[in-house]
Amino acid sequence: MEAHGFVAHHAGASLVPFSFSRRSLRDRDVAFDVLFSGICHSDIHQINEDWGPSIYPMVPGHEIVGVVSALGPSASKFKVGDRIGVGTFVDSCRTCEYCLKGDEQYCVTGDTPTYNGYERDGTTIAFGGYSNCFVVDEAYAVRIPESLDLAGVAPLLCAGITLYSPLRHWNASKDSTVGIIGLGGLGHMGVKFAAALGADTTVFSHSSKKRDDALRLGASHFVDTSDHDQLTARRGQYDLIINAVSADLDLAPYLDLLRVDGTLVLVGLPSHPYALNAHALVSKRRSVAGSMAGGTKELQEMIDFCAEHDLTSDIEVVNADYIPTAFERTVASDVKYRFVIDASTI
Repeated sequence: MEAHGFVAHHAGASLVPFSFSRRSLRDRDVAFDVLFSGICHSDIHQINEDWGPSIYPMVPGHEIVGVVSALGPSASKFKVGDRIGVGTFVDSCRTCEYCLKGDEQYCVTGDTPTYNGYERDGTTIAFGGYSNCFVVDEAYAVRIPESLDLAGVAPLLCAGITLYSPLRHWNASKDSTVGIIGLGGLGHMGVKFAAALGADTTVFSHSSKKRDDALRLGASHFVDTSDHDQLTARRGQYDLIINAVSADLDLAPYLDLLRVDGTLVLVGLPSHPYALNAHALVSKRRSVAGSMAGGTKELQEMIDFCAEHDLTSDIEVVNADYIPTAFERTVASDVKYRFVIDASTI
């Protein structure tokens, strides 16, 4: 299947137009026309090899939505014309304990990333969603209800599930006090989800300019982290705090905000290891944990939750020729809150 997209040919390269082939449909594959593809900050990190060696040529993109155009001979999950989406991975071993219970993101042998990785054959480079079409095994795609704006859904497939999964795993509810560190592409969805789950929600941000947005998105409280007194006033109040930024933060002030048995969950990936204060953990039986996206089952659960509560990402839709500027603005945190590529312009 002939495809067109945008590619980085080496570390730090600017994206340029690229023609390539998608695989022929396998037995349970589904092909779809890509309508929108979200720009995730991790796309920039991986192009630049900020997290280690990458694989080139690289077609980024793991927040992909579109409409089914063709089905493999035994595919039955979708029909032509259905609206579907693909997130951060496109395959896994399917037999380990984590795959069997729907946590493919923790596959023992490693999941197959949507891009910057190899297909299960170990030799074919996986190309992502900055393209006009896509092919995937139907088991790794989700259905998108008609009620949801398709462009606004795209970032849910990474940013959304990355915050939804820990909120669900640590049982955020109307009986919970939840904090979200950072009001960016990830954090703004954390606020929306936590509020929809009924939690008493606080946004922690170093920028007081984000107060109005935080409250508009559903937060009950806003804390300017540059004001030490605002932080200390909330010591011992939170059941769950999610760090949704990738900056090299000092975690100590946030550990002090947790209640007994409270948990600080890390979803952002900083450039350096965190230092932890053991006393802050031991004294209140607190925990520090990590969480990585979610499995296909939970991804569908999140999409259905969004349809029930009329939630999508706050986005700015851009044409493909705007990608370089969108990257610059993403690095500068100059977007509310995610860029989404209109794939019809590729």
